[in-house]
Amino acid sequence: MEEGIIKITPDKEKAKSILKMVDATIEMIKVIDIAKFSSHITKEYYDVIRELISIVLLLDGYKTYGEGVHKRLIEYIKAKYHEFNEYEVLLIDDLRITRNKIAYDGFFVDKEYIERKIKDINKIIIKLKSIIKLKLL
Repeated sequence: MEEGIIKITPDKEKAKSILKMVDATIEMIKVIDIAKFSSHITKEYYDVIRELISIVLLLDGYKTYGEGVHKRLIEYIKAKYHEFNEYEVLLIDDLRITRNKIAYDGFFVDKEYIERKIKDINKIIIKLKSIIKLKLL
């Protein structure tokens, strides 16, 4: 495989457990005031997508490690799952970059940013969850 990705034994129980945490995060996002906490919501949405991609890798029998782990997750999805179009892959990467600015530079996101993207973010989440659901059967 590629550098930064190792083969592991798929673990459905661990995947289900992470998925439960993701669902809890999604529930939390729904009750947060978007006008007041748009940066936090953006960060949480990225984390949800990142965790879902990690579950896909886990169920495929892979794990990322080392520098650039998040970028590698996105590259994996782009290479292996053609359900995601170029725009969706770019959106995930844009969320990654924005999340890093929030986490490391104290960057504030305008609520319009997340409002513009929320529909597409939810589409990505639904696609990832469908992939996971099929793998858990």
